[in-house]
Amino acid sequence: MPNDVVELLVQRLDTGEILRVKGREAWTLSCLLETGHGGVIPLERPAPRWSAYVHSLRKRGLVIDTIDEPHAGPYSGTHGRYILRTPLRVLKAVSAQEKRRAA
Repeated sequence: MPNDVVELLVQRLDTGEILRVKGREAWTLSCLLETGHGGVIPLERPAPRWSAYVHSLRKRGLVIDTIDEPHAGPYSGTHGRYILRTPLRVLKAVSAQEKRRAA
C-alpha cells in the first residue's frame, strides 16, 4: 500500500460493513494495516495528531488497542503502540499522487 494514502475503502470481515475513510484517518488506518499485529508507534510514522486520528477511527467502530511500552534515555517513560484488532479487507486505496492525477 502506498505511504501517501488519502482515501481507503475497507470492508470489516467481522460484520461485512463497508467504510470509506479519508485524509489523515485513511493514512493512519493504512499504517495500522501495514504493520499488522506488530502495531505502530508514532515515532515510527511521524504525524502531528496520532491520538486524534486513532480516536476518530475508534468512533467509527474499529477496535484499536493502545499498549503502553517503556522507553529509556534522558526522557525515559512510556509511549503508546497502536494495534488494529478489527479484521479488514482493503477494497480500494487512493494515494495523493493518484488523486492529483484525477483532478
